Amino acid sequence: MHQLDRHAGQSKTPAFRHRSSLQLFTARRTPRQGVKAATVVTHASTTPHKAHTTERPKIKQTPTHDGCEVYVDADGAVVPVMCVDYGFRSGFGRLNQGIDGEIPKNIVSLGWDNYKMEFRQLRKSFRVDEYQAFAPPSPNPLRKVFNTISLSFVKSLASLDVKLEEAGLLSKLEPDPVPEEVLNDDGEPIEAYKEMRAKLAKLRLDNAAVWEREHRREATPGWVAHEAPWPIRAAYLSICWVMDVIYDRRPIQRFWFLEVVARMPYFSYISMLHLYESLGWWRAGAELRKVHFAEEWNEIHHLMIMESLGGDQLWIDRFMAQHAAVFYYWVLIGFFAFSPSLAYVFSEMVEGHAVDTYTQFVEDNAELLKSIPPPLIALQYYKGEDLYYFDALQTAGDIQERRRPTCNNLYDVFTNIKGDEEEHVKTMTACRDYSIVDDLAKRKKALSRPGSKAGSSNSVPDPTAS
Repeated sequence: MHQLDRHAGQSKTPAFRHRSSLQLFTARRTPRQGVKAATVVTHASTTPHKAHTTERPKIKQTPTHDGCEVYVDADGAVVPVMCVDYGFRSGFGRLNQGIDGEIPKNIVSLGWDNYKMEFRQLRKSFRVDEYQAFAPPSPNPLRKVFNTISLSFVKSLASLDVKLEEAGLLSKLEPDPVPEEVLNDDGEPIEAYKEMRAKLAKLRLDNAAVWEREHRREATPGWVAHEAPWPIRAAYLSICWVMDVIYDRRPIQRFWFLEVVARMPYFSYISMLHLYESLGWWRAGAELRKVHFAEEWNEIHHLMIMESLGGDQLWIDRFMAQHAAVFYYWVLIGFFAFSPSLAYVFSEMVEGHAVDTYTQFVEDNAELLKSIPPPLIALQYYKGEDLYYFDALQTAGDIQERRRPTCNNLYDVFTNIKGDEEEHVKTMTACRDYSIVDDLAKRKKALSRPGSKAGSSNSVPDPTAS
């Protein structure tokens, strides 16, 4: 259940009841102070950052009653934008929100600030019982017993938290700020918000159908899983198990978890290539670093898309994803140090599973997805003026046939993500069998031809080979 959909009466303790369920909202969307022409002024009042004014020339406010925005792309096409960003990190965790490139604090201050924030969110997760999402009704007797014990434990922790707060040992737990654009003039949720939440709650994913696709892929001659030794398969299957069991019937949260972990291989590969070059052992990986950065840049946009849909709302989801990410980062460091080819085998398997998962999701929810506008971050990535890294993601095919996907609704968004994952599979295959060397050489040759538009920010050629 989304935080905004909880009623105040469902709060597990009297000490944490509020005026309305909206006050349990965990997103950090900054209040929209106004949209004048092409200028958006945002005040990051819920974060330690100062106020920022940022020019966003591609955003215009619609004349509709609910105040939703539209996006105007480079070709002049107007696309309605999802009215509300539902993510926990909304307002301070997205790109293009006015704090891009900000320098972090020192490690002690940064760690302490993060600890205070996470501890507060942990306490709130007990008090509003976020863990109901992990205990859906089940006919299985063992599952019923497990759910009962688990939820009783959470209630006990919530009661303990209240007692410690009343004794003055813990600070008072205040509600998170309510996004201004969610409310109408009467302080009630706008209709567009309620309709959107209802639609997102209906999205489903058939795990069995995903594995059928996986088995068909494994039956394909030459598929990489046939070459994977047991450590690679164990790491891969552990991720799949977590997603199937923990995120059953919660596809957006599942995708968010997947995208958090999916970035880690590229972080690991870049780290190792930096290390080899710093030691003076290997400099030929410089071009490869650019490819892996473009892949990571693509994954972080997938991640932010899932966040904007509410995939990171629950504390326990964030806890599991971030710890899994750190774990797999170091696992992939070890794989790459031992055998880069085997590390790429792991990535190819994960990306292949992502293709199967997104394909099934799009088929299962086609009509519903077509009725939902795209999040702003998706439009900025797929329809923005600077597509350099989007093009750099694609290392196979004809450089003159640049991929320019549509992005008119959430169906297009997930179809585009599926296409991106297919590009990742191709690149990981090329890295595994070392054909990436030829691909990069062909790209350089193509970009050096007379008439190349490599210098244009909005028409950088697709870095593929002809």
